[in-house]
Amino acid sequence: MATVYLAEDLKHRRKVALKVVHPDISAAIGTERFLREIEIAAKLQHPHILPLYDSGEAAGSLFYVMPFVEGESLRDRLNRERQLPQEDVIKITSEVASALGYAHARDVVHRDIKPENIMLSGGSAVVADFGIARAASAVEQEQLTQTGTVIGTPLYMSPEQGTGGDVDGRSDQYSLACVVYEMLVGEPPFTGPNVQSIIARHSMAAVSPPSIIRVSIPETMEVALLKALDKIPADRYPTTIMFAEALATPSRMTAAVRRQTLSGVSPARPSVTLQLPVPALRPLLRWAIPVLVVLLAAWLTRDRWLGHRVAGATSGATDQADPSRIAVLYFDDRSQDKSLAYLTDGLTEALIHTLSGVPALHVISRNGVAPYRHGSVSTDSIRRALQVGTIVEGTLAQSGDSLLLNVSLVEAKSGDEIETARIAVPRADPIRLQESLADQVAQLLRRRLGQEIQRIAARAETENSRAWELVQRGTELSSSLDTLLASGDTAAATHALNGADSLFAQATALDRKWPQPILERGWLDWEQRKITGLGAGPAGQWTAKGLEFANQALNLKPEMPEALHLRGTMRYIRWVLNLDPAPLSMNQLLAGAENDLRAGADVSNPKRASALALLSHLLLRKSATVDGKLAAMQAYEVDPYLTDASSVLWRLFASSLDLEDAAEANKWCTEGFRRFPDEPEFLECQISVYALRGQKPDVQKLWHLLDQNVALYPPAQREYRRRRGQLLVAMAIANTGNKDSARAVALKARAGADVDPSRDLVYVEMLLRNLLGDRDEALQLLKLYLVTNPQDKATIAADNTWWWRGLRDDPEFKRLVH
Repeated sequence: MATVYLAEDLKHRRKVALKVVHPDISAAIGTERFLREIEIAAKLQHPHILPLYDSGEAAGSLFYVMPFVEGESLRDRLNRERQLPQEDVIKITSEVASALGYAHARDVVHRDIKPENIMLSGGSAVVADFGIARAASAVEQEQLTQTGTVIGTPLYMSPEQGTGGDVDGRSDQYSLACVVYEMLVGEPPFTGPNVQSIIARHSMAAVSPPSIIRVSIPETMEVALLKALDKIPADRYPTTIMFAEALATPSRMTAAVRRQTLSGVSPARPSVTLQLPVPALRPLLRWAIPVLVVLLAAWLTRDRWLGHRVAGATSGATDQADPSRIAVLYFDDRSQDKSLAYLTDGLTEALIHTLSGVPALHVISRNGVAPYRHGSVSTDSIRRALQVGTIVEGTLAQSGDSLLLNVSLVEAKSGDEIETARIAVPRADPIRLQESLADQVAQLLRRRLGQEIQRIAARAETENSRAWELVQRGTELSSSLDTLLASGDTAAATHALNGADSLFAQATALDRKWPQPILERGWLDWEQRKITGLGAGPAGQWTAKGLEFANQALNLKPEMPEALHLRGTMRYIRWVLNLDPAPLSMNQLLAGAENDLRAGADVSNPKRASALALLSHLLLRKSATVDGKLAAMQAYEVDPYLTDASSVLWRLFASSLDLEDAAEANKWCTEGFRRFPDEPEFLECQISVYALRGQKPDVQKLWHLLDQNVALYPPAQREYRRRRGQLLVAMAIANTGNKDSARAVALKARAGADVDPSRDLVYVEMLLRNLLGDRDEALQLLKLYLVTNPQDKATIAADNTWWWRGLRDDPEFKRLVH
């Protein structure tokens, strides 16, 4: 942007850097604007900002003068060392962030943070060139476009800056994060052969985790860096200083070990399935969840009560697990009559949730520890499976009129007890156990880890001990639902739900200002689907009741994440099942569900992963493919032991397929089959991936896979699954160029409403016909589909994926979906 001369200030007899702005930029800015705007930058006075000495115009050229720095630029150091020590990275980032934070508070955005503009002098970092960037930022975008000039450096430019959008301090944060990435790894996050390709990668490509190259990078550092590199400014840190603080947060676990944990341990699976008839979905979810499918079994709330399995030890487990990585095992009921189980379960899950909010700790979710309850697995086996260094164990007993809770920290590898604490409370006041347990454990962890662990406030939201105990009892009773249903005892399951509802109602009567028992009643309505089914009549009733309870809780505690999660769930199910949405329109119902689920994904919601999993389904259903995939990845990140893991993996496959990313689609399909070889969708995905152009299918192998896939379903579903699979194989055949053969298979796969009541097969054939170029036939099938599923018009209209290529611009198509 300028030519830099080493000059001498004759008046003060000092060396200065004289910067002469290039003519094209000078012409775009103009003298008057340049002088006016650079005057604002000249007022910046900060120890880590290189000051502006002078500015003006001479012989038609704009110039400005800055101190000559005795030292080197960060670029010079990177050329010499390539990767910097993490301590130096944190120090440089902190000083640059301090300078930027000061400038941003005064509405000055740098716009060109890069190693060349960070000077290293006297052991400190100083940011240069605020002047020209501030001046240029005031020029209207069309003026810069006319000159072909973009202010900034593509290697470090935020997506919004590269595409000509509005920028603020979060754009500088992104640029600084690019610099941090280079300091750690040795090169910026994105490179390319030309400016356009680099800008495009900043806007569209995912950032590779830096620990892939430098395995010693701490988990907290990588998480902070990737957040600052988010494509969406709102998802970065609110301020650059907050980014620097997060980057410097201590972590005993490297990001590489953390990724091994996420990829190496098989997530848990529910032992009880839920079948939900849904209207046809957009291509990826339509394939994932046809007429009768497993859906939502663990998306919400009661997943802690389902059976789980973990398939083997983690292959990447390290021998010395991080002691700050903690598993809280379910406490043991040591009462003579085993009558305190409701308390041990409630205390365990409350402690897991509370400790999960402590930044210095990495706590395994309740889904992760569930396989080890009531078992005799050695601590070393748990360590290897969960990659934990510390285990929390506890026992609860009753002695006379007192409850006695013993809690211990155990060194996972040796099984040796390290620290222990004892809590005693009156039997009539069990709520005090929850109030003191978390803080006692925090004190033990402080001594165990040799670092400060924040004091934990874990007071129950009610002061009524009897109400609190009733909620614990109701939770225990409702936890028996899946076991009873698995045994076929529907009457006992109904009795358990009614009994739990009565206990929660009693708790509400004792403390009408406490929203939790009201929420629990709403979640019980959600559990009713497992007994009464998802037909429009029963579902209309239990979703209406669930909404009522959610609103009651929100009246007591507005913006409560779990209450919004419940309301969003009920709204979305009503939309999916095409129930009467009054008083909201269908569009309002879906928008409200999305807003609620986004709010329900707050870190304070103990069911956050479930909210994210359902949100991913909703976003993909409404054709927001990229956002839906990101939500699925977040759900998996929050809880790698999520009981809905196979559905999340499927959505990651299907969204990759929608994005025409064959490598990603094959990756997720392979991973799903490795973890869940008995799940039929991970055989089906091995067929459907060949719908992508460029794939070379072995058609005979695909027919064999279809036979294997169909055999995994109950007999009542096999006819539908076979016909659906035939359509998928037909897509692969079409991809080989044998269009007539594909058409013959399509005709053979057709079925009536007795096999295909929701017309999902019609939808899949419509996509096949579009691939074959049978435009008129595809439109006729679309009409037939929309007669049964009119609520899908908006989502089909918004679907910009490759499935609709060619058909999307047809006038008849537009008429049908608008």
